[in-house]
Amino acid sequence: MNGSDEEERSVRAAVEGELRLLDPGVRASPGEVTALLDPGFTEFGASGRRYDRTSILAVTSAVDDSGPEPSAVTGMAGVLLAPGLVHLTYTSERNGRRFRRSSLWRRSDSGWRMYFHQGTPAGPSQPSGEYPADTPKAAD
Repeated sequence: MNGSDEEERSVRAAVEGELRLLDPGVRASPGEVTALLDPGFTEFGASGRRYDRTSILAVTSAVDDSGPEPSAVTGMAGVLLAPGLVHLTYTSERNGRRFRRSSLWRRSDSGWRMYFHQGTPAGPSQPSGEYPADTPKAAD
C-alpha cells in the first residue's frame, strides 16, 4: 500500500464516520454515538460550550430520530496528518444557519473515532461565493 492509498482509505473512513454522526437516527442512539467517539473526545460547540463524550451523549440522545432533518454538508475535505490521524473540514447548514466545522479522527483498535470537533457559526445561509474568504480575489 502506498501513501496515497493509505490517505484515501483513512480520509474515506473519517468522512463516513462524520456523516454518520450527522444522521439524526445515529445521534439518537447512545450506543452508535459512543462507538464513533474516542474516549478522550472533546468538542467546542458552535454555542461556545465545551463538551466531552459523556456530555455530548446527553445532548445527542435527547433528540429523537424522527426529529430535525440532517444538516446539509458542503465542501467536505480531509487530509491525513499522520498515520491514524485525519483532519476533516466542511460547512454545514441547518435551519437557515451556516457553520464551519473541523474534526480530528483517530484510528484505534476499535476503528476510526472522532477525537476532536469544533463548530464555528458562519452566519445565515447564503449562496456559495458570497463570503469574502470563499471568493478568490480578481487579479489586479
